This record gives sequence, structure tokens and C-alpha cells, in this order.
Amino acid sequence: MSECQHLPGLPRPEPVAAHPTCPECETAGSHPVQLRLCLVCGHVGCCDSSPYRHATAHFEATGHAVMRSYEPGQSWRWCYVDQRLV
Repeated sequence: MSECQHLPGLPRPEPVAAHPTCPECETAGSHPVQLRLCLVCGHVGCCDSSPYRHATAHFEATGHAVMRSYEPGQSWRWCYVDQRLV
């Protein structure tokens, strides 16, 4: 993992989750495979293995580049712009 240009602009401390699960999946009656937390605004979305890929859709709609796993015991972060772990 390495640093990217999008990390210095992230809020400190990390934003609080806006919702405990993927609200779009909840509305659609779908079950997310794994959750991702936007490190810009705290939006929770489902991963790309989920049917609707709401975390990626959030990035595409907002430009919020960095998210992290919102699963217990995981702390990795992903930058959508750089397409790499950071």
C-alpha cells in the first residue's frame, strides 16, 4: 500500500458512517455482500461483488475518491481515481 494525492484532503478524524448499512440496498430490498465507507462524507455503500455496486456508484456521482472497508476486522482503503490500495 502507498500514499496517493487524495489522502491529504480527507477529513481528520474519519467521518462517522451516515448509515449502518447500504441505504440503497435497503431501499431496493437487496442484501449487500460487503460494505464500504466513504472517507470524505461517511456514506456507506455495497462493494462491487454486490448486485448494485453502490460504493462505486457513490464515487461516480460525487467524485469522493477514497473509501475503506466497513467490515469488522478490516482496515484497508481504496482510491477509485488511482485504482489502488492506499
